Amino acid sequence: MKLAEALLQRKELLTKVNQLGSRLLQDALVQEGDEPAENPLELLAEQKSAIEELESIITRINKTNITNKIERSITIADAIVKRDMLNLRRGTLERLANQANITQSRMTKSEIKFVATVDVKEIRKECDVVSKEIRKIDAEIQAANWNVDLVE
Repeated sequence: MKLAEALLQRKELLTKVNQLGSRLLQDALVQEGDEPAENPLELLAEQKSAIEELESIITRINKTNITNKIERSITIADAIVKRDMLNLRRGTLERLANQANITQSRMTKSEIKFVATVDVKEIRKECDVVSKEIRKIDAEIQAANWNVDLVE
């Protein structure tokens, strides 16, 4: 199985675990004399099994990410961390540029005037550079996901 397939399976299992949890809570209480739509104990057992399967696939994904490298000779795990940190940086730059770019209307000269403390154009340029790097790393990660076999 390829890493990408395992990632898809992880997503499906997460959805299943969450849905089973919701169904379980819906059937936890019923009016006296009524029967639950589904047996809560069966749902609980099914969710436990799905969680165990999810644990297994996540463990294998993590081992695969730690032992395989992308094009730039860093592990997939390190590339994911780098991408996440770049996303944090980009988010800060975007919020800063948006905040500094707010225009205000003043009716009279006596009203307080606000001025940007940063060069919005330069911040947006830096944001574009970071975004490009994110796209490059993400493309390398995606390529590795479809080329790397999942660790057993």
